[in-house]
Amino acid sequence: MRAQLERDFERFGRDLPRDFPAHVRERYRIDLSARYLGFPLPHPIGKGSGQLSLHESQLDTDHAAGLAFVVLKTVIARDANGAQTMKAWATHETKMDVERRRAGGRDGWTVTWKGRGWDRSFDDYLALVRVARDLTRSGEMVAVPSVKYHLPVRDEPFRDEEYRFTTGALAREWGRAPLPLEKDFSPTLAGDARSDEPETILRWLDEVPARIRAGGDVQLAVKLMNARFDDDFQRQMVKATKGADALIVFNRLFDTDQRVAYGGWELSDRNLRILATPDLRPGSGTAFTGTGNVNSGRMIAEYALHGCESVQLHTAFQLPLSAYPSTGGSRTQRVLHQMIFDPTDGLIAVLWEHEAAGRVERHDGELRFLDLLHANPQG
Repeated sequence: MRAQLERDFERFGRDLPRDFPAHVRERYRIDLSARYLGFPLPHPIGKGSGQLSLHESQLDTDHAAGLAFVVLKTVIARDANGAQTMKAWATHETKMDVERRRAGGRDGWTVTWKGRGWDRSFDDYLALVRVARDLTRSGEMVAVPSVKYHLPVRDEPFRDEEYRFTTGALAREWGRAPLPLEKDFSPTLAGDARSDEPETILRWLDEVPARIRAGGDVQLAVKLMNARFDDDFQRQMVKATKGADALIVFNRLFDTDQRVAYGGWELSDRNLRILATPDLRPGSGTAFTGTGNVNSGRMIAEYALHGCESVQLHTAFQLPLSAYPSTGGSRTQRVLHQMIFDPTDGLIAVLWEHEAAGRVERHDGELRFLDLLHANPQG
């Protein structure tokens, strides 16, 4: 099997088939099935909201590559008159800087850019939502919108009209209920003055989901930021979030000196440390999706061992072409090839390691990715 994996790694480095999960199941008896926001997925790898999901052409490329799901660029909520309380986040900046970032003796990558949310018209966003809707209904790739809603400072009331109008407009374009939706607590929000008070953040997490649901029938994921407080407060944030169907854990760290968000090993170290808290697993009806420095199939498995049904990547899709072992295909294909088929750190090889360690076992002759959620990370 290992010799076969090495042959597939070389072969698929030139041309990755879109139906690679079926190949993995047939050839290796491994079921890569995963979940995101209640949607069944052929494998656990998706794309997080950002600059790589704001054009139809980008969605077409991801669909052709076989990506499991995509979260659209975050739109800034508005009321019926077009007013946006969080307009400061509708900042145009398309240039992204991909940089090496070293932490704890390990080399990683981070991407920085000064842009924030969607800066084109709301009608343009609705057009992109229609494309996402049709892709999702095809059953071949899940694509969902993302929104940043008004977040009040201390003692300020919520702008409920922005919640109702934006959610209602997206729900009408989606048509068939429920509307799958991510609420984005972005990393730049952590650096904003409105996030200076822990009580204010906990108020948002307690009240925002219900206010979103007041605008329509929603299947809701909440993407949590890494706040500028200690680990205990990060755990409080998870426990304070009421009424979400899924939690995306956790957004990038924020550098208060350079005023930019960043990733790399510091991010995954913190995220996994928080997720390792024994009583932090979500209750019935709420699921985790991991994000942060997802740089290999081994890291995908780590997030799964800490309770995550799928993962969102962003930086991995932007590396120099020389950083991928593939010699052909889109960046999306190159990432999928490396994450799944790398003979050392790909998901197939890592699942074999967990099987050998007794953390997972076969059912009817198959290994299942989702069984990692119930395994003991320490073996």
